[in-house]
Amino acid sequence: MRPADSPRLAGEDADHLIRLAGLETALPPILVHRQTMRVIDGMHRLRAAAMRGQDTIEVRFFDGSEADAFVRAVQENVAHGLPLSLADRKAAAERIIASHPMLSDRAIAACAGLAAKTVGAVRRRSNADSPQSNQPGRRLGVDGRVRPLDGGDGRRRASEVIAANPDASIREIARAAGVSLGTAHDVRHRLLRGADPERPPRPPRKPPAPPRPEPKDSPSILQTLRKDPSLRLTDPGRELLRLLHSRSIAVGDWRDLVDAVPAHCADSVAQLARDCAEAWGQFASELQRREDSG
Repeated sequence: MRPADSPRLAGEDADHLIRLAGLETALPPILVHRQTMRVIDGMHRLRAAAMRGQDTIEVRFFDGSEADAFVRAVQENVAHGLPLSLADRKAAAERIIASHPMLSDRAIAACAGLAAKTVGAVRRRSNADSPQSNQPGRRLGVDGRVRPLDGGDGRRRASEVIAANPDASIREIARAAGVSLGTAHDVRHRLLRGADPERPPRPPRKPPAPPRPEPKDSPSILQTLRKDPSLRLTDPGRELLRLLHSRSIAVGDWRDLVDAVPAHCADSVAQLARDCAEAWGQFASELQRREDSG
């Protein structure tokens, strides 16, 4: 057998090899690429068996290309045994991107034990060296489905399927065009409205919220209103200022006044306070309504 095409950049780990050789139990079978007889997974076990004086070891065979054999080696080493380092996994992802550019970032991430964003960053870095192989028109996902990188390509195919078979169901359109059910439904809906099927709908933009004024305390607001000539120089304005001054109360003030109300007067004072609050509330609502309608 030939040595492994290992994803381990540092090669074999001597300490791990010694630990395996010292086990009293039988070693699990190794995985070997049948066409080349290269070890895919289990080089440490093979060496440990030799250290034990074994002449044979149990083998499982893998049939496929050498590139696929490397992908399998990464999968096996991520799943069990001596963990791959982060550098090992990133280097493996870069190699898989080069040999299998059609695989999606998520599919490679699942294989190499990385985040999809990390694989995407590795792909972008390697893009300068091999732009054609790293930017295919479609990608194979974890679920085995091929999806176009350009959404317009799938939408064009869906519109062609609908034109050829107007009575096709949404599921049939999606399957034939290789798009999601939602995309197939949207393309049909847009065609019925006479819209461009290749332009996906944009979510409506929310209008920006108006800036909220900085909160001010009541005394400061009242002081500002007293300086306003439109209030200070008219009889209704002066009456309003008088009422605001005499019937406004700050949180700190009423906390001090609560203890001053005798128990037998509490209900009456509370009722007057509620009536006053309700009246001012109606006054505030009317002002806001006038402001909104203006």
